[in-house]
Amino acid sequence: MTHQRLLDLYRLMRRIRAFEDAAEIASQGGVAAWGLAASSKPALVRGPLHLSTGQEAVAAGVCISLQKEDLLTSTHRGHGHTLAKGADTSRMMCELFGRATGYNHGKGGSMHIADFSVGMLGANGVVAAGMPIATGAAHALKIRKQAHIVACFFGDGAANRGPFLESLNWAQVYRLPVLFVCEDNRISATTPTDTMTAGEGVSARADALVIPSLKVDGNDVEAVDRAAARLIAEVRSGKGPRFLHAVTYRFKGHVSVDPGAYRNPDEVEAARRADPLLVAARKLVERGVSRQSIDLIDAEAQAEIERALQIAQAAPWPQASAAYEDVQSTGAGMWR
Repeated sequence: MTHQRLLDLYRLMRRIRAFEDAAEIASQGGVAAWGLAASSKPALVRGPLHLSTGQEAVAAGVCISLQKEDLLTSTHRGHGHTLAKGADTSRMMCELFGRATGYNHGKGGSMHIADFSVGMLGANGVVAAGMPIATGAAHALKIRKQAHIVACFFGDGAANRGPFLESLNWAQVYRLPVLFVCEDNRISATTPTDTMTAGEGVSARADALVIPSLKVDGNDVEAVDRAAARLIAEVRSGKGPRFLHAVTYRFKGHVSVDPGAYRNPDEVEAARRADPLLVAARKLVERGVSRQSIDLIDAEAQAEIERALQIAQAAPWPQASAAYEDVQSTGAGMWR
């Protein structure tokens, strides 16, 4: 890998981390650290916020090999995937703040951001629910004879949900152009996943359906990039679905206001020493990239997110008259 590609990956991971850190602070009501005026509300973020802090290498390492026209589905912990696919930080922050200029006009919040213009079909608040959406999108691409593919992100807890097996099976039976990406942070909400998952793990289920899979260190962005690039090339060449199992770690609690006190502190500290940003920065320095160049990337990411925060705080609220727009009618009239 060239040092330029690693720099690009580091820059993307740093932007994701800056966004997550800012959103976390805003969700807890603290804005002073970002130089913003105090809010009249206890928190600027509307609704629950699920962070992907520590998992940036998976989003960056996969999405760097995707084309703009490729499609993507995400999870309730989807800020990193959304940014990596090319979404705008300001519109994302506006959505988190519940403002009318957000991606969903302030109505969807963190778990429902979508940007069809960059192929981002949406995050999803239901575990494994993005998988059949991705599979359906891949089937549509095949029927239309379009050359693009779908990347489907999900967590390790999704392996215990029905849509997981249904989606893998359908994709394999019809040889659909979809890359399944398990972002295995080893904990499902507040419970270690291995205590709830029988057998040899998530990739063994793909193997059982004869879907070729690769398992990688999800904290090493180069390893993720190499594996994802190989699998994406195979999917793009018409060989059917592929499966990437990236083992990573979530530094934060289940939601942004959860201190995660149920986790072993030694485990958390060990994971922080394997922070994907620290790993990538060390590699860059070893390859001759100056610390000043890395610091500049950090500062640029911080400045971008500070602008997004300022834009979001100044953005207008949705009008009350828009409350019933974008709402599906069942025909019964009950919603009125």
